[in-house]
Amino acid sequence: MPETQTDYGAFFDEHGYLPGVAVLGTEELAVLRRNFDELESKIGKENAQYSLHNAHMQHEFAMQAAAHPTVVAVLRAILGPNVFLLDSRFICKYPVGQVSGAGPDVEPYVAWHQDVRYWGVDGGPVVSVWLAIDDADAENGAVYFIPGSHKNGLQQHGSAQKAGNMLTSNQEIPSELVDESKKVLCPLKAGQMSLHHGLTVHASEPNRSSRRRCGFVL
Repeated sequence: MPETQTDYGAFFDEHGYLPGVAVLGTEELAVLRRNFDELESKIGKENAQYSLHNAHMQHEFAMQAAAHPTVVAVLRAILGPNVFLLDSRFICKYPVGQVSGAGPDVEPYVAWHQDVRYWGVDGGPVVSVWLAIDDADAENGAVYFIPGSHKNGLQQHGSAQKAGNMLTSNQEIPSELVDESKKVLCPLKAGQMSLHHGLTVHASEPNRSSRRRCGFVL
């Protein structure tokens, strides 16, 4: 993990992701979490888990998080001075069994995939940000990256055969194309962010803890 913003670009170019960047202070995190918790209580967990597109256009607290000076500065260190926001959303992975949309024996997970496969972006550098509202770790389904996979171009995607894939198009890179021996877990403390290239192969496992794992995604 690089120690300064001047090193972020080089690390990101080599590995295709950047872990554990501190963003929110204690009070900033409390405000973001309180506002999201209120939104979650209004719309319910089933709607809160993946369907909140363009949250920054609807909620001022989301816009403030998206435009946080640290978020913008790190993105500029990676992408250069001209940065625009394509989308934002909250993604929540609840403990197995808490969301009624899944069957009793189904564990929600995210299959191996690349973001640009379904973003509709043709060319140019694209970066995804996960700003952690809750701690994320192996137990509650933090993301795994395949370092350097962004250098291999767009991979073949098919439909996931295993039930519970949270991706809206049920897309999945076939297992024979993913070397899981190279996967790296990216745990985060609430208030930290990770960033990854749109071509970086990544996935996350079911939340088998008793804790929510929620993030604000740009």
